[in-house]
Amino acid sequence: MVESESLRQKRHDVCLLHMNEENAHAFDRCIAAFEHARYELVPTGEVYDGSERVHELMLENKAAFPDFFFAVDKIHDADDAVIVEGTFKGTHDGAWRGLPATGKKVLLPMVIIFRFEGEGMICERVFFDLGTMLRQLGVAHDPNSTLGKISTVLNHPFSIARALLRKILRSSKR
Repeated sequence: MVESESLRQKRHDVCLLHMNEENAHAFDRCIAAFEHARYELVPTGEVYDGSERVHELMLENKAAFPDFFFAVDKIHDADDAVIVEGTFKGTHDGAWRGLPATGKKVLLPMVIIFRFEGEGMICERVFFDLGTMLRQLGVAHDPNSTLGKISTVLNHPFSIARALLRKILRSSKR
């Protein structure tokens, strides 16, 4: 038990060092916390493998959200991972994924799984709701709101038409 408690503490220390350096925008030190640098952004399906690619991602995030900060809420342990719940905070003052700066603030809940092999951190897998991010940036709307329904009809007329046609065909078969 002492050995596993020691390993758990070492992994926590690696994760906290990594997150603190990222919050300080000290990306070289942040990346150095990895045994193998790798980010997986689950909502977008993007994978940044290797120190150079991870550094590019961090620079892009800083350009888009110069004041970004990740606030840790809870830390959980798994056999080969450390799981962190928290909130990404920042102001959209630069281009992000082709979207020009909106000047809007985001508070985005996230879950991050830091995968380990022994004491070595080998991957950061990031989970967040892309719809929440886009709504906070003002480019998407709640689909249940009036504006969201209008936007959906205007932006996706064929999908809406197919759904209505399926509904009509199903009701006519009854």
